Amino acid sequence: MNKTISRINHGLNGEITIPGDKSISHRSVMFASLGDTPVRIENFLNAADTLSTVNIMKALGAKVEFIDDNTLIVTGLGLHDLKEPQTVLDAGNSGTTLRLLMGLLAGANINAEFTGDDSLSNRPMKRIIEPLTTMGANIESNAGKLPIKIKSVNQRLKAIEYDMPVASAQLKSAIILAGLFADGQTKITEPQVSRDHTERMLSAFGAKITKSKNAVTIERADKLTAPKEIFVPSDISSAAYFMVLGLITKNSELLIKNIGVNTTRTGIIDVLKEMCANIELENKRTICGEEIADIRVKYSKLKGVNINKEIMGRLIDEIPIIAVAAAFAEGQTVIKGAGELRVKETDRIKAVAESFNKFAEGMVEELDDGMIIQGNLKKKFAKADSYGDHRIAMSLAILGAAANGVEITNAGVVNISYPGFYVELEKIK
Repeated sequence: MNKTISRINHGLNGEITIPGDKSISHRSVMFASLGDTPVRIENFLNAADTLSTVNIMKALGAKVEFIDDNTLIVTGLGLHDLKEPQTVLDAGNSGTTLRLLMGLLAGANINAEFTGDDSLSNRPMKRIIEPLTTMGANIESNAGKLPIKIKSVNQRLKAIEYDMPVASAQLKSAIILAGLFADGQTKITEPQVSRDHTERMLSAFGAKITKSKNAVTIERADKLTAPKEIFVPSDISSAAYFMVLGLITKNSELLIKNIGVNTTRTGIIDVLKEMCANIELENKRTICGEEIADIRVKYSKLKGVNINKEIMGRLIDEIPIIAVAAAFAEGQTVIKGAGELRVKETDRIKAVAESFNKFAEGMVEELDDGMIIQGNLKKKFAKADSYGDHRIAMSLAILGAAANGVEITNAGVVNISYPGFYVELEKIK
Protein backbone atom coordinates (compact mmCIF):
# COMPACT_ATOMS: atom_id res chain seq x y z
CA MET A 1 0.00 0.00 0.00
CA ASN A 2 1.27 3.44 -0.98
CA LYS A 3 -0.05 6.59 0.67
CA THR A 4 0.28 10.17 -0.58
CA ILE A 5 0.15 12.96 2.00
CA SER A 6 -0.31 16.47 0.68
CA ARG A 7 1.11 19.64 2.15
CA ILE A 8 -0.92 21.47 4.82
CA ASN A 9 -1.57 25.06 3.77
CA HIS A 10 -3.40 26.37 6.84
CA GLY A 11 -3.24 26.32 10.62
CA LEU A 12 -4.53 23.29 12.52
CA ASN A 13 -7.02 23.73 15.33
CA GLY A 14 -9.17 21.39 17.37
CA GLU A 15 -9.11 18.36 19.66
CA ILE A 16 -7.61 14.96 18.96
CA THR A 17 -8.25 11.68 20.76
CA ILE A 18 -5.40 9.17 20.52
CA PRO A 19 -5.78 5.36 20.85
CA GLY A 20 -4.76 3.54 24.01
CA ASP A 21 -1.12 3.17 25.01
CA LYS A 22 0.49 0.18 23.30
CA SER A 23 2.88 -0.68 26.14
CA ILE A 24 0.10 -0.61 28.75
CA SER A 25 -2.35 -2.47 26.49
CA HIS A 26 0.12 -5.36 26.15
CA ARG A 27 0.67 -5.53 29.90
CA SER A 28 -3.01 -5.21 30.80
CA VAL A 29 -3.86 -8.40 28.89
CA MET A 30 -0.76 -10.30 30.05
CA PHE A 31 -1.19 -9.48 33.72
CA ALA A 32 -4.97 -9.89 33.76
CA SER A 33 -4.32 -13.40 32.42
CA LEU A 34 -2.24 -14.12 35.53
CA GLY A 35 -5.15 -13.54 37.91
CA ASP A 36 -8.20 -15.75 38.29
CA THR A 37 -11.01 -13.17 38.28
CA PRO A 38 -12.50 -11.14 35.40
CA VAL A 39 -10.77 -7.86 34.52
CA ARG A 40 -12.48 -5.25 32.36
CA ILE A 41 -9.93 -3.38 30.21
CA GLU A 42 -11.05 -0.08 28.67
CA ASN A 43 -9.42 2.03 25.94
CA PHE A 44 -7.39 -1.00 24.84
CA LEU A 45 -5.32 -0.43 21.69
CA ASN A 46 -6.79 -2.76 19.09
CA ALA A 47 -3.83 -3.11 16.72
CA ALA A 48 -1.72 -5.85 15.18
CA ASP A 49 0.94 -5.87 17.92
CA THR A 50 -1.47 -6.02 20.85
CA LEU A 51 -3.61 -8.67 19.16
CA SER A 52 -0.49 -10.85 19.02
CA THR A 53 -0.43 -10.67 22.81
CA VAL A 54 -4.18 -11.42 23.04
CA ASN A 55 -3.86 -14.51 20.87
CA ILE A 56 -0.91 -15.88 22.82
CA MET A 57 -2.59 -15.36 26.19
CA LYS A 58 -5.63 -17.23 24.85
CA ALA A 59 -3.32 -20.06 23.81
CA LEU A 60 -2.02 -20.11 27.41
CA GLY A 61 -5.54 -20.60 28.79
CA ALA A 62 -6.90 -17.10 29.37
CA LYS A 63 -10.45 -16.27 28.33
CA VAL A 64 -10.59 -13.01 26.34
CA GLU A 65 -13.95 -11.50 25.35
CA PHE A 66 -14.18 -8.29 23.30
CA ILE A 67 -17.17 -6.15 24.29
CA ASP A 68 -16.33 -3.68 21.52
CA ASP A 69 -13.17 -2.78 19.59
CA ASN A 70 -11.49 -1.14 22.58
CA THR A 71 -13.10 -2.87 25.58
CA LEU A 72 -12.46 -6.44 26.63
CA ILE A 73 -12.82 -8.74 29.62
CA VAL A 74 -9.94 -11.04 30.47
CA THR A 75 -10.21 -13.95 32.89
CA GLY A 76 -7.09 -15.93 33.72
CA LEU A 77 -6.43 -19.28 35.37
CA GLY A 78 -4.08 -17.94 38.04
CA LEU A 79 -0.36 -17.21 38.19
CA HIS A 80 0.77 -20.83 38.48
CA ASP A 81 -1.88 -22.46 36.27
CA LEU A 82 -1.05 -21.31 32.76
CA LYS A 83 -1.66 -24.02 30.18
CA GLU A 84 1.07 -25.40 27.99
CA PRO A 85 0.30 -24.15 24.45
CA GLN A 86 -0.62 -26.71 21.82
CA THR A 87 0.67 -24.60 18.93
CA VAL A 88 3.66 -22.42 18.10
CA LEU A 89 3.19 -18.94 19.62
CA ASP A 90 3.30 -16.25 16.94
CA ALA A 91 4.43 -12.84 18.25
CA GLY A 92 4.00 -11.24 14.81
CA ASN A 93 5.95 -7.97 14.69
CA SER A 94 5.80 -7.37 18.44
CA GLY A 95 9.06 -7.27 20.36
CA THR A 96 7.15 -6.45 23.55
CA THR A 97 5.05 -9.59 23.20
CA LEU A 98 8.02 -11.84 22.57
CA ARG A 99 10.44 -10.47 25.14
CA LEU A 100 8.01 -10.17 28.04
CA LEU A 101 6.49 -13.59 27.42
CA MET A 102 9.91 -15.22 27.20
CA GLY A 103 10.43 -14.10 30.78
CA LEU A 104 6.95 -15.16 31.87
CA LEU A 105 7.04 -18.65 30.35
CA ALA A 106 10.62 -19.30 31.45
CA GLY A 107 9.50 -18.51 35.00
CA ALA A 108 6.29 -20.53 34.69
CA ASN A 109 8.35 -23.53 33.57
CA ILE A 110 6.27 -24.16 30.46
CA ASN A 111 7.33 -25.70 27.17
CA ALA A 112 6.69 -23.23 24.37
CA GLU A 113 8.01 -22.23 20.97
CA PHE A 114 7.91 -18.67 19.63
CA THR A 115 7.93 -17.42 16.07
CA GLY A 116 7.32 -14.04 14.44
CA ASP A 117 7.40 -12.13 11.18
CA ASP A 118 10.53 -11.43 9.15
CA SER A 119 11.27 -8.18 10.99
CA LEU A 120 10.97 -9.70 14.46
CA SER A 121 12.96 -12.74 13.35
CA ASN A 122 15.94 -10.48 12.68
CA ARG A 123 15.84 -8.70 16.05
CA PRO A 124 18.35 -9.75 18.75
CA MET A 125 17.09 -11.72 21.74
CA LYS A 126 20.42 -12.65 23.37
CA ARG A 127 20.05 -9.89 25.92
CA ILE A 128 16.84 -11.58 27.11
CA ILE A 129 18.18 -15.14 26.89
CA GLU A 130 21.36 -14.48 28.91
CA PRO A 131 19.82 -13.33 32.24
CA LEU A 132 17.01 -15.89 31.99
CA THR A 133 19.58 -18.64 31.43
CA THR A 134 21.52 -17.38 34.45
CA MET A 135 18.32 -17.81 36.45
CA GLY A 136 18.19 -21.45 35.34
CA ALA A 137 15.93 -21.32 32.26
CA ASN A 138 16.49 -23.70 29.36
CA ILE A 139 16.18 -21.70 26.13
CA GLU A 140 17.07 -22.71 22.59
CA SER A 141 17.35 -20.16 19.79
CA ASN A 142 18.67 -19.56 16.31
CA ALA A 143 21.92 -17.84 17.36
CA GLY A 144 19.99 -15.53 19.64
CA LYS A 145 17.10 -14.98 17.24
CA LEU A 146 13.77 -16.61 16.40
CA PRO A 147 12.62 -19.32 16.43
CA ILE A 148 13.01 -19.62 20.21
CA LYS A 149 12.05 -22.57 22.39
CA ILE A 150 11.44 -22.40 26.14
CA LYS A 151 11.90 -25.82 27.73
CA SER A 152 10.63 -26.76 31.17
CA VAL A 153 13.21 -27.57 33.84
CA ASN A 154 12.96 -29.70 36.97
CA GLN A 155 13.33 -26.85 39.44
CA ARG A 156 12.31 -23.28 40.06
CA LEU A 157 14.36 -20.47 38.64
CA LYS A 158 16.77 -18.85 41.08
CA ALA A 159 16.77 -15.16 41.93
CA ILE A 160 19.66 -13.06 40.63
CA GLU A 161 21.07 -9.57 40.86
CA TYR A 162 21.48 -8.25 37.34
CA ASP A 163 23.10 -5.10 35.99
CA MET A 164 21.45 -4.35 32.66
CA PRO A 165 23.80 -3.39 29.80
CA VAL A 166 21.22 -0.96 28.37
CA ALA A 167 18.15 0.87 29.64
CA SER A 168 15.37 -1.30 28.22
CA ALA A 169 11.87 -1.70 29.60
CA GLN A 170 11.43 -4.93 27.65
CA LEU A 171 14.54 -6.53 29.12
CA LYS A 172 13.72 -5.30 32.61
CA SER A 173 10.14 -6.56 32.34
CA ALA A 174 11.21 -10.01 31.12
CA ILE A 175 13.43 -10.45 34.18
CA ILE A 176 10.73 -9.08 36.51
CA LEU A 177 8.19 -11.58 35.17
CA ALA A 178 10.65 -14.45 35.54
CA GLY A 179 11.35 -13.17 39.06
CA LEU A 180 7.69 -13.67 40.02
CA PHE A 181 8.42 -17.41 39.92
CA ALA A 182 12.03 -17.47 41.20
CA ASP A 183 13.16 -18.39 44.70
CA GLY A 184 14.20 -15.28 46.62
CA GLN A 185 14.45 -11.64 45.53
CA THR A 186 15.50 -10.69 42.01
CA LYS A 187 17.16 -7.28 41.70
CA ILE A 188 17.62 -5.46 38.39
CA THR A 189 19.70 -2.29 38.01
CA GLU A 190 19.52 -0.09 34.89
CA PRO A 191 22.12 2.37 33.61
CA GLN A 192 19.27 4.87 33.16
CA VAL A 193 15.62 4.58 34.14
CA SER A 194 13.35 3.17 31.41
CA ARG A 195 9.55 3.13 31.31
CA ASP A 196 8.06 1.54 34.42
CA HIS A 197 4.58 0.36 33.36
CA THR A 198 5.38 -3.21 34.43
CA GLU A 199 6.34 -2.15 37.95
CA ARG A 200 3.27 0.03 38.36
CA MET A 201 0.77 -2.49 37.08
CA LEU A 202 2.24 -5.49 38.90
CA SER A 203 2.09 -3.48 42.13
CA ALA A 204 -1.63 -2.97 41.47
CA PHE A 205 -1.92 -6.77 41.15
CA GLY A 206 -0.35 -7.22 44.59
CA ALA A 207 3.18 -8.19 43.54
CA LYS A 208 5.92 -7.35 46.05
CA ILE A 209 7.97 -4.99 43.93
CA THR A 210 10.10 -2.10 45.14
CA LYS A 211 12.01 0.65 43.32
CA SER A 212 15.04 2.61 44.46
CA LYS A 213 16.67 5.02 42.00
CA ASN A 214 17.70 2.83 39.03
CA ALA A 215 17.05 -0.50 40.78
CA VAL A 216 13.95 -2.70 40.92
CA THR A 217 13.46 -5.68 43.24
CA ILE A 218 10.79 -8.35 42.72
CA GLU A 219 9.87 -11.21 45.09
CA ARG A 220 8.42 -14.58 44.23
CA ALA A 221 4.60 -14.52 44.26
CA ASP A 222 2.17 -17.30 45.12
CA LYS A 223 -0.81 -15.40 43.69
CA LEU A 224 -1.71 -12.17 41.93
CA THR A 225 -4.98 -10.41 42.73
CA ALA A 226 -6.35 -8.65 39.67
CA PRO A 227 -8.24 -5.36 39.88
CA LYS A 228 -11.77 -5.34 38.49
CA GLU A 229 -10.97 -2.68 35.89
CA ILE A 230 -7.97 -1.27 34.06
CA PHE A 231 -8.18 1.97 32.06
CA VAL A 232 -5.47 2.32 29.43
CA PRO A 233 -4.33 5.95 28.95
CA SER A 234 -3.90 7.24 25.42
CA ASP A 235 -0.44 6.65 23.98
CA ILE A 236 2.08 9.48 24.24
CA SER A 237 4.18 7.82 21.53
CA SER A 238 1.23 8.11 19.13
CA ALA A 239 0.35 11.59 20.39
CA ALA A 240 3.91 12.73 19.63
CA TYR A 241 3.20 12.84 15.86
CA PHE A 242 0.37 15.33 16.28
CA MET A 243 2.24 17.26 18.97
CA VAL A 244 5.07 17.86 16.52
CA LEU A 245 2.71 18.62 13.62
CA GLY A 246 1.00 21.31 15.69
CA LEU A 247 4.33 22.80 16.75
CA ILE A 248 5.73 23.09 13.20
CA THR A 249 2.57 24.22 11.36
CA LYS A 250 1.98 27.98 11.50
CA ASN A 251 -1.19 29.29 13.22
CA SER A 252 -1.88 25.92 14.85
CA GLU A 253 -3.24 25.03 18.28
CA LEU A 254 -4.17 21.44 19.10
CA LEU A 255 -5.52 19.83 22.27
CA ILE A 256 -4.66 16.12 22.54
CA LYS A 257 -6.84 14.41 25.13
CA ASN A 258 -6.24 11.85 27.91
CA ILE A 259 -2.55 11.18 27.28
CA GLY A 260 -0.46 9.05 29.63
CA VAL A 261 2.23 11.31 31.09
CA ASN A 262 4.07 8.79 33.25
CA THR A 263 7.41 10.48 33.93
CA THR A 264 9.33 7.55 32.41
CA ARG A 265 7.61 8.34 29.08
CA THR A 266 7.69 12.16 28.95
CA GLY A 267 11.20 12.61 27.58
CA ILE A 268 9.54 13.77 24.33
CA ILE A 269 7.92 16.68 26.19
CA ASP A 270 11.18 17.60 27.94
CA VAL A 271 13.10 17.66 24.65
CA LEU A 272 10.46 19.65 22.79
CA LYS A 273 10.33 22.21 25.60
CA GLU A 274 14.11 22.51 25.43
CA MET A 275 13.59 23.24 21.73
CA CYS A 276 11.34 26.17 22.83
CA ALA A 277 8.05 24.40 22.12
CA ASN A 278 4.83 25.87 23.51
CA ILE A 279 3.41 22.83 25.34
CA GLU A 280 1.06 22.83 28.32
CA LEU A 281 -0.30 19.92 30.38
CA GLU A 282 -3.90 20.43 31.49
CA ASN A 283 -6.45 18.47 33.52
CA LYS A 284 -3.84 16.31 35.25
CA ARG A 285 -5.09 13.26 37.15
CA THR A 286 -4.11 9.69 38.07
CA ILE A 287 -6.07 6.62 36.96
CA CYS A 288 -5.00 3.03 37.76
CA GLY A 289 -1.61 4.28 38.96
CA GLU A 290 -0.80 6.11 35.70
CA GLU A 291 -0.67 9.91 35.36
CA ILE A 292 -2.90 11.31 32.61
CA ALA A 293 -3.25 14.82 31.17
CA ASP A 294 -4.52 16.72 28.16
CA ILE A 295 -1.65 18.17 26.10
CA ARG A 296 -2.05 21.55 24.41
CA VAL A 297 0.48 22.51 21.71
CA LYS A 298 0.80 25.76 19.78
CA TYR A 299 2.94 26.63 16.79
CA SER A 300 6.45 27.46 17.95
CA LYS A 301 9.74 28.61 16.49
CA LEU A 302 11.85 25.63 17.47
CA LYS A 303 15.60 25.62 18.04
CA GLY A 304 18.10 22.79 17.62
CA VAL A 305 19.36 20.97 20.72
CA ASN A 306 21.77 18.24 21.81
CA ILE A 307 20.14 14.98 22.97
CA ASN A 308 22.29 12.46 24.85
CA LYS A 309 22.02 8.91 26.18
CA GLU A 310 20.90 9.96 29.69
CA ILE A 311 17.35 10.56 28.43
CA MET A 312 17.14 7.76 25.86
CA GLY A 313 15.28 5.34 28.13
CA ARG A 314 12.44 7.87 28.28
CA LEU A 315 12.09 8.64 24.54
CA ILE A 316 13.82 6.04 22.38
CA ASP A 317 10.66 5.32 20.35
CA GLU A 318 10.09 9.03 19.73
CA ILE A 319 13.47 9.75 18.11
CA PRO A 320 12.11 9.57 14.51
CA ILE A 321 9.41 12.18 15.20
CA ILE A 322 11.88 14.30 17.19
CA ALA A 323 13.99 14.24 14.02
CA VAL A 324 10.99 15.72 12.18
CA ALA A 325 10.77 18.56 14.73
CA ALA A 326 14.52 19.11 14.33
CA ALA A 327 14.11 19.35 10.54
CA PHE A 328 11.94 22.45 11.07
CA ALA A 329 14.03 23.95 13.88
CA GLU A 330 16.55 26.75 13.66
CA GLY A 331 20.08 25.38 13.70
CA GLN A 332 21.44 21.90 14.22
CA THR A 333 20.19 19.03 16.41
CA VAL A 334 22.64 16.35 17.51
CA ILE A 335 21.36 13.01 18.82
CA LYS A 336 23.82 10.59 20.47
CA GLY A 337 23.55 7.52 22.66
CA ALA A 338 20.69 6.13 20.58
CA GLY A 339 22.38 2.96 19.32
CA GLU A 340 19.31 0.98 20.40
CA LEU A 341 17.58 2.38 17.31
CA ARG A 342 19.74 0.08 15.19
CA VAL A 343 17.85 -3.00 16.45
CA LYS A 344 14.24 -1.84 16.36
CA GLU A 345 11.71 -2.94 13.70
CA THR A 346 14.30 -1.63 11.27
CA ASP A 347 17.59 0.22 11.65
CA ARG A 348 15.86 3.50 12.47
CA ILE A 349 19.03 5.58 12.31
CA LYS A 350 19.67 4.45 8.75
CA ALA A 351 15.98 4.69 7.83
CA VAL A 352 15.64 8.27 9.08
CA ALA A 353 18.83 9.39 7.34
CA GLU A 354 18.02 7.78 3.99
CA SER A 355 14.34 8.75 3.85
CA PHE A 356 14.66 12.30 5.23
CA ASN A 357 17.49 13.12 2.82
CA LYS A 358 15.05 12.58 -0.06
CA PHE A 359 13.27 15.75 1.07
CA ALA A 360 16.48 17.80 1.29
CA GLU A 361 20.00 16.63 0.49
CA GLY A 362 22.20 16.61 3.59
CA MET A 363 19.34 17.06 6.06
CA VAL A 364 20.45 14.10 8.21
CA GLU A 365 23.95 12.80 8.82
CA GLU A 366 24.08 9.26 10.17
CA LEU A 367 26.23 8.59 13.26
CA ASP A 368 27.07 5.20 14.77
CA ASP A 369 24.73 5.85 17.71
CA GLY A 370 22.60 8.71 16.48
CA MET A 371 22.32 11.46 13.89
CA ILE A 372 22.89 15.14 13.14
CA ILE A 373 19.89 16.99 11.70
CA GLN A 374 20.16 20.32 9.88
CA GLY A 375 17.08 22.45 10.46
CA ASN A 376 15.14 24.70 8.12
CA LEU A 377 16.51 23.35 4.84
CA LYS A 378 14.27 23.85 1.80
CA LYS A 379 12.25 20.65 1.33
CA LYS A 380 10.79 19.16 -1.85
CA PHE A 381 8.10 16.55 -2.45
CA ALA A 382 9.58 13.10 -1.85
CA LYS A 383 8.81 9.44 -2.38
CA ALA A 384 10.13 7.51 0.60
CA ASP A 385 9.84 4.00 2.01
CA SER A 386 8.66 3.13 5.52
CA TYR A 387 11.20 0.29 5.75
CA GLY A 388 8.34 -1.78 7.17
CA ASP A 389 8.44 0.31 10.36
CA HIS A 390 5.29 1.97 11.71
CA ARG A 391 7.18 4.81 13.39
CA ILE A 392 9.11 5.65 10.23
CA ALA A 393 5.87 5.68 8.21
CA MET A 394 4.10 8.05 10.62
CA SER A 395 7.14 10.32 10.89
CA LEU A 396 7.33 10.56 7.10
CA ALA A 397 3.63 11.47 6.96
CA ILE A 398 4.14 14.36 9.40
CA LEU A 399 7.30 15.52 7.62
CA GLY A 400 5.52 15.47 4.26
CA ALA A 401 2.42 17.24 5.57
CA ALA A 402 4.53 20.07 7.00
CA ALA A 403 6.84 20.25 3.96
CA ASN A 404 5.72 19.75 0.34
CA GLY A 405 4.05 16.38 0.50
CA VAL A 406 5.22 12.77 0.45
CA GLU A 407 4.37 9.42 -1.12
CA ILE A 408 5.03 6.66 1.42
CA THR A 409 5.59 3.14 0.17
CA ASN A 410 4.57 0.26 2.46
CA ALA A 411 2.44 2.80 4.31
CA GLY A 412 -0.03 0.26 5.74
CA VAL A 413 2.51 -0.77 8.38
CA VAL A 414 0.97 1.89 10.69
CA ASN A 415 -1.63 -0.78 11.56
CA ILE A 416 0.95 -2.29 13.89
CA SER A 417 0.34 0.46 16.46
CA TYR A 418 -2.11 3.07 15.12
CA PRO A 419 -4.62 1.73 12.57
CA GLY A 420 -6.54 5.04 12.36
CA PHE A 421 -3.49 7.28 11.95
CA TYR A 422 -4.09 8.42 8.35
CA VAL A 423 -7.79 8.99 9.00
CA GLU A 424 -6.97 11.22 12.00
CA LEU A 425 -4.36 13.09 9.98
CA GLU A 426 -6.84 13.81 7.17
CA LYS A 427 -9.49 14.93 9.69
CA ILE A 428 -7.30 17.64 11.22
CA LYS A 429 -5.91 18.73 7.84
